[in-house]
Amino acid sequence: MMWLGEQITDRGIGNGISLIIFIGIIDRFPYSVFDEYQIIASGARNILIELIYIACFILIIAGVIAVTVATRKIPVQYAKRVVRRKVFGGVTQYIPMKVNSAGVMPLIFAQSIMFIPSTFLSFFPNSEFMQEISKYFDYTSWVYSTVYSLLIIFFTYFYTAIAFNPKDVSDNMKKQGGFIPGVRPGKPTSDFIDNILTKITLPGAIFLAIIAILPTILMKLGVTTGLASFFGGTSLLIIVGVALDTLQQIESHLLMRHYDGFMKSGKLKSRR
Repeated sequence: MMWLGEQITDRGIGNGISLIIFIGIIDRFPYSVFDEYQIIASGARNILIELIYIACFILIIAGVIAVTVATRKIPVQYAKRVVRRKVFGGVTQYIPMKVNSAGVMPLIFAQSIMFIPSTFLSFFPNSEFMQEISKYFDYTSWVYSTVYSLLIIFFTYFYTAIAFNPKDVSDNMKKQGGFIPGVRPGKPTSDFIDNILTKITLPGAIFLAIIAILPTILMKLGVTTGLASFFGGTSLLIIVGVALDTLQQIESHLLMRHYDGFMKSGKLKSRR
């Protein structure tokens, strides 16, 4: 599968491994829809409830897309430099800081941690006390959802701190002659970026926590397990992330093809 993914990456559009995972998740969607149709056909659920579920599903996808692409742009001004009668710099650029820069990784980390108690308690199948405790670590319990949400918020900050270093960004800006308007270069710039990063990471972390426990809430409301998994969790985040990345790849290929065609046609016309 790794080899097949590399072939798709080299000869296709987008990341091959991500597309394979994407198709593997989407493959379950028709079966989940068919299960819901059978529930409606049997009369166990009103069709109005299903329409409400569809509307909620569309709103959740729109919210995930909005948070995934949401960025906080920090303006950076570069000083003008004159080198041999040429002026360099003097332009304003932006540092795009994503609200959800950690992606799906906090959910994966948190799930790995939450597997530990249930795995340990499974070593004592004959102990009633241990089995009673294991009920609190079942994925349908409120204790599990609460601890899971707190771990997601923690790992979101943890992963963001590893992936984005404000001090390195500040040092690179200082070397290139850039500065944030109203903020001194050096440590004040690093503290300013770190303050903004801390503030925008909080709503992203809370949103990830809500998306992670949303399937459990819907299952308690009567939604089938297969369909509830598409309302949140890692499945929905992977679907949205891969779809957006593939669309960006297609747009870049179309843009490159447009410019290549325009340049080739221009050369042919000039020769004629």
